[in-house]
Amino acid sequence: MTLDAALFTFAYDIVDEGAGAVVDNVADRAGANGVLMAVTYHDGRDVFPHGRGGHVRYLEPGSTFFQPNLNTYRDSAIKPRTSEIAAMGDPLADLVEAAGRRPIGVHAWTVFLHHDRIGENVEFAPRNAFGDPVKTDLCASNPGARAWARALATDVASRGVRSILAEAVQYFPLEHGVHHERYFLALGPRTRFLLGLCFCDSCLIGARAHGIDGESLRKWAQRQIEEAFERDVDDPPRELSRAEIASLAGGDMDGYLAMREQTIASLTGEIRAAVAPSGVRLTILDPSGAYKGYATGHPVGAPSPTIAWQLGLDLTLLAPAADDIEILGYAADEAWIGQDIEAYRGQLGEGPQIVLALRPTAPDSTTSEDLRSKVDLARRAGVSRVDFYHYGLMRLDALDRIRQALEHEGGEL
Repeated sequence: MTLDAALFTFAYDIVDEGAGAVVDNVADRAGANGVLMAVTYHDGRDVFPHGRGGHVRYLEPGSTFFQPNLNTYRDSAIKPRTSEIAAMGDPLADLVEAAGRRPIGVHAWTVFLHHDRIGENVEFAPRNAFGDPVKTDLCASNPGARAWARALATDVASRGVRSILAEAVQYFPLEHGVHHERYFLALGPRTRFLLGLCFCDSCLIGARAHGIDGESLRKWAQRQIEEAFERDVDDPPRELSRAEIASLAGGDMDGYLAMREQTIASLTGEIRAAVAPSGVRLTILDPSGAYKGYATGHPVGAPSPTIAWQLGLDLTLLAPAADDIEILGYAADEAWIGQDIEAYRGQLGEGPQIVLALRPTAPDSTTSEDLRSKVDLARRAGVSRVDFYHYGLMRLDALDRIRQALEHEGGEL
């Protein structure tokens, strides 16, 4: 069966090499039929092996890598910030034009609520049990953050893209708030989860609508965290279950988790409604696989969707609100990816299609045979598209492995 395939890219790749050259490499060398360009992104420092504008680059945080239509954001208190490279041109427009000359689809990789614009838009940020703002993020419960998400989705959908890959439509854990994080306390998984919970005014209002006294729950969480700050508590290393956390605070946490899950599902529906008039598909990225295996390529424990609840993602609620769910197959073990696909399909039913992200490089796939076996697995499992991470961050010879994998189709080359 023919399998759609796309490569993740940054606007830096488009500017460095030219949109036409990137499209030709994607189509002719990798054998793929799509390009996923990051149209908004967070902070980062990356090594670009074949980059022409620099091999070690710092990404512009919270910026749009296209020229935004400011009128689209008239009802949003949060305004777009145009990146320096987009101010000199429009990488997205260049890519759409170049792809239009080939049978190549452009997909907009859009980061919504994680921006790394430290100190900006703090009034829309999550706040922990102590009231401290998480300045890198926007809270999905906050009306201003939701207005921004709808405006951004509307703007991006008007740019000639086939789909929007929506990243960071979720709540965020304590970790990955900013670079150079430090925790010199032995914080167990329960304490870290509680310290990452948002108790902003909007979340407390949402809790009230679910019959939960959010302020009392916030104070309870604060006391639990303070106890862990003061002395060792019974919180050993383990993978948290939803049932364990739901039972906390006399069961009130269960309603709070449900509020978060319904908040994300409703925001997803609003984003989908914003892009639907343009005929653009909405693909929701579940980053659970990255939390499992991004660093090492060797995830452990239960399948990835079993931790999605920690991010406010209930796949049964997301299923009717999204066209596709993208899962992250960041694993060296093909069997792990297979069980993940099966676990996601078990929760999603026959609703949205599954898109699978693979890394054709270390630490996941170091040989052509290994990558071929994973792509063949995706075909057999009925995955609709495979996205390869990441054009600018891999050596160009990885494109040859991608082509070999896509041409294999389960038989001998």
